[in-house]
Amino acid sequence: MDLSNLKPAKGSTKSKKRIGRGEGSGKGGTATKGHKGQKSRAGASIPAWFEGGQMPLQRRIPKGGFKNPNRVEYAPVNISRLSRLLEEGRIESGADVTPETLVSLGLTDKRDRVKILGDGELTAKLAVAAHAFSASAKEKIEAAGGSVRVVE
Repeated sequence: MDLSNLKPAKGSTKSKKRIGRGEGSGKGGTATKGHKGQKSRAGASIPAWFEGGQMPLQRRIPKGGFKNPNRVEYAPVNISRLSRLLEEGRIESGADVTPETLVSLGLTDKRDRVKILGDGELTAKLAVAAHAFSASAKEKIEAAGGSVRVVE
């Protein structure tokens, strides 16, 4: 037995319906398309989303909101997170904390812009560099004897 001997099982294949080949075939005349109407005409192909001329769904429903094309997204890092890193010994007191440091510690992604937020308390002195700071975060870092630097 080889590939040249293969054929479908008996009764598993069916001959194609030949429409529009005369009245005697039983599929002549309207060629199974019924009488009149858009779908009976030549070249009739109607998209799935067409609603018969009714106002389409995507135009009927209200559009919501406004997407600001100039929005700048920040990855938030809280003061409490920095103090926890100090307690765990992953950063030392008086160390420079930069966006690169935060990436290496797994807090942010290297494509992220970092914003330091003021939730929590900071006791150790840190030199923090980030893309943005909240007013309370800036206040708490400077109160602990640290410094704040905005990175571009």
